[in-house]
Amino acid sequence: MTAPLTPSQPPDEQPPHDPWQTPEQPSGATSPYGSPDGSPYGSPDGYERDGAGLRAEVVQAAVIVVAVAVAGVLLGALWMWLAPRVPLVSDGKAVYLKDTEGEQAIGIDGTFTLLSLGFGLVSGVVVFLLRKRGGIPLVAGLAVGSLLGALLAWRVGIWLGPETDVVAHAKSLGKGVVFDAPLELKAMGTVLAWPVAALAVHLGLTGLFGPRDPEPYPGP
Repeated sequence: MTAPLTPSQPPDEQPPHDPWQTPEQPSGATSPYGSPDGSPYGSPDGYERDGAGLRAEVVQAAVIVVAVAVAGVLLGALWMWLAPRVPLVSDGKAVYLKDTEGEQAIGIDGTFTLLSLGFGLVSGVVVFLLRKRGGIPLVAGLAVGSLLGALLAWRVGIWLGPETDVVAHAKSLGKGVVFDAPLELKAMGTVLAWPVAALAVHLGLTGLFGPRDPEPYPGP
């Protein structure tokens, strides 16, 4: 007679099945509870990778702030060149508008707004093409750089434009001589046109053509 096969371990000593146990992953597979190497995302190695990526994004955002803000010099020069002029005239005692019904002052604000919208469109597209993944530091850098660029353009346009000391300029020219008024923005809210346009264009392009996040639990 042949003796029956006996198990190497009695049935009552088999390890119990744990339904919450993490299933074994094949070599090179990504665990849903950890990083590709099997370590949890809270490990020091994961923190090191996330910190390096965040530092790189902050550096890129700082570069964008500087580059976009410097572009404000070009915007200010274009504004000074394209904006209409407000003619003034002096009678020897006071300075008056030569054309009291003229709309040149409105045109100055409109020119700055249109140029700012164009710069916002270009800067938003360029930043998206340079880094399509986006990120909060990148968007913040674009917003801050655009606002600084608009403020710089405003001051550069005034500096390059006509003389700002109207009374002294009128006295130096003499009575009855027509001269241009200094550039100024009647509505200071126009400096927000550039950052608003840049953010709208960048966020729109990111939403339409930006990379998508992978599914957290892909199918078999």
